[in-house]
Amino acid sequence: MPNKLMMPGENQQPEKRPGHWLLAQIGKTVLRPGGLYLTNKMLTQLNITTSDDVIEFAPGVGLTAQITLTKRPKTYIAVEQNEQAAEIVRSYLNGDHQTCHINSAQETQLGSEIASIVYCEAMLTMQTSTRKKQIIEEANRLLKTNGRFGIHEMCIIPSDIDSNKQRYIQKVLTETIQHPAKPLTPKEWGQLLNECGFEIEYEAIAPMHLLEPARMLQDEGVIGCFKIFKNLATKPDVRKRVLNMRNVFRQHSDNLAAITFVVKKKPLI
Repeated sequence: MPNKLMMPGENQQPEKRPGHWLLAQIGKTVLRPGGLYLTNKMLTQLNITTSDDVIEFAPGVGLTAQITLTKRPKTYIAVEQNEQAAEIVRSYLNGDHQTCHINSAQETQLGSEIASIVYCEAMLTMQTSTRKKQIIEEANRLLKTNGRFGIHEMCIIPSDIDSNKQRYIQKVLTETIQHPAKPLTPKEWGQLLNECGFEIEYEAIAPMHLLEPARMLQDEGVIGCFKIFKNLATKPDVRKRVLNMRNVFRQHSDNLAAITFVVKKKPLI
C-alpha cells in the first residue's frame, strides 16, 4: 500500500518538512486545496473514457490517479520527478499501459501530441511564474489538437486584490508550508492558460478548507480522520505545524480559495 512506503521529506525534521508531505505522513490522503469536491468536478469535466491517453503531472500519494484508473483509460502516464514519490505511484499502477515516467513536468522528454488529456493538481501553485508557464506549455505540447488540460490549484481572491497584499499572502504561505507558494488570482490563472495556447471550457471555485474538520470528514471519512487525529495527538511537533498551517489558512480565509479549470488546446492557425 502507498502509505507503507517512505514518503518524500520523511527524514526531515517536522518543522522543515514540506506541508503536503507532512500531512501525507499523518494519514491525509486528500492533499488538494478544494478537496475531493473540486477534484471530482475537474474529473467530471475531463470525462475520461477508455479511448483516452492520459498524462498526470506529480500525482503524489495518488488518490486522483486511482480514481482515474477506475475509468480504464487507454493509457496512463504519471510524470513524477521525486524518486520516493515515484515508488508510491508504482505501487498502485497495475495495468499493461500504466507507467510512471521520472522527469520534470516542464521537460518530460515525452513525445509531442501523445495525449488526449493532461491534468495536475496542487503543483503549479508551488512553482515560480516562469516554471508555471513552462509546465503549462509542456502540457500543450503533449496534447493532441482539442485535447483537454485540467488544473486544480490554490488561488487568491478577489481578482482585483491589491498586489502588495497578494505578495504578502504568498510570503506567509511559503513560510508556513515550508515550500514556495505563489497562488494566482482567478483572472491571472485564466490569462496564463490563454497565453499558453488554451481556451477555457470550465472554471469553478471552492473554499480552501483543507484542514477544516467538516472538509476532512468529507474527504477522509470517519476512520481516516481518526487515524489523522491519533497521529496528531501522539506527535506534538507535527501537531504544532499542522495547527499553524490551519491558523494561517483561517487568518487569510477571505482571500484564499481553491480553483479548477478545464481547458482545450487551441488548434494551430
